[in-house]
Amino acid sequence: MPLRNRTLARVLFVVCMAFPVTGAAFGQMPSHGPAKGYLLVTGGATEPRDYQRLIDLAGGAKAKIVVIPNGSVIKPTDQATLQEMYCGVKSPFAAFRGVPCTVLYTNDRAVANSEAFVAPLKTATGVWFVGGRHWRIADAYLDTLTLKEFFKVLDRGGVIGGGSAGATIQGSYMVRGSAVPDDNTIMMAPGHEIGFGFETNATFDQHVDVRHRENDLAPVMKAHPDLLGFGLDQATSITIHGDIVTVNGPKRVAVWDGKDHDGKGYY
Repeated sequence: MPLRNRTLARVLFVVCMAFPVTGAAFGQMPSHGPAKGYLLVTGGATEPRDYQRLIDLAGGAKAKIVVIPNGSVIKPTDQATLQEMYCGVKSPFAAFRGVPCTVLYTNDRAVANSEAFVAPLKTATGVWFVGGRHWRIADAYLDTLTLKEFFKVLDRGGVIGGGSAGATIQGSYMVRGSAVPDDNTIMMAPGHEIGFGFETNATFDQHVDVRHRENDLAPVMKAHPDLLGFGLDQATSITIHGDIVTVNGPKRVAVWDGKDHDGKGYY
């Protein structure tokens, strides 16, 4: 049974599937997920089960998916090629026949602010952010009409998901956002620290186990004690709805809550 904090609106940590319920972790400031919609956050190397989760949360056979590939696009690429790469027969969404899948891409902020560009988002029930470099996603869409439409997808009860860079962009604080130099070992990069804030007062790190990032959030949490931090193992996901965080597994998620846990800064 999910646990709820009835007096403080803080994110709760609930372990599901084969894992026992282990308790709750509270950030220094309230941290909220979408009240109506859902976030699906994966630690990178996203597996088919999480694409299935995205489709299920987006409405199953009635889902309409928009894919945002900015994180991985490093050179000019035409729309037809992008559509084939990220929605075509070799994409993860090929498994969901009959579910409309549209790629939305620009690195021009004027385009991102146009009604014509955001039209597919107005009927979308699910959005997926491809991994790569999350600073590319932020540079294209922060403070634009496109970002407003992402929030409207959540307000309609839809789902926003992403792995690796597509996970980190969903928090309010963006770790590993350095663009110049393009160095994802830099945890706090001035000018590239603001994420989309689908989860407020929170930051997401990823690939924790395979890249040995177990303690990389420590300096971030020291500098920003108001944040709730999540470190996700690779191929592991969480689902966020309101103030409930469900760990889907199969591996671990570290929750940094500003407290000591047997000598570690995370739960």
